[in-house]
Amino acid sequence: MKSTNHADTATGEKLIAAARGAALNAHAPYSRFGVGAAVLLTDGSMITASNFENASYGLSLCAETVALASTSASGKLRDVVAIGVIGGAMDTGGVPRGLTPVSPCGRCRQVINEAAQMGGRDIIVWCGAAEGNAMTRYLLSDLLPDAFGPADLGIF
Repeated sequence: MKSTNHADTATGEKLIAAARGAALNAHAPYSRFGVGAAVLLTDGSMITASNFENASYGLSLCAETVALASTSASGKLRDVVAIGVIGGAMDTGGVPRGLTPVSPCGRCRQVINEAAQMGGRDIIVWCGAAEGNAMTRYLLSDLLPDAFGPADLGIF
């Protein structure tokens, strides 16, 4: 984890706030664990998403994957600069709760790596708590060292 400056922290706070808003739309009737993600693009815009579970558990989609798929669908996968993610056990009203930051699962780290290699940058990953101010900043390369991706296939 690297130290952050005030502007960088402000960006992280905006991403985490957007991810919290997205988590309110989580479709998580099985795990009751709502996750939200917000992707920051080079032009300053954000794309948000929530997790989407399925009765056939293996078909469930993480919020980060949904957000990055939406980013790709808009033709901007190479423009990803940072991503914020929050998650927590949902209360009876469907609101994620919890004071501990969550980080992307291994699959999501690999999906984020696809965007990182395509864009030629080490993506900043902000991990936040569903409630409160707890937030941690990582570089993707710290979360997924020596990652396999498009560069290994000679594509980028």
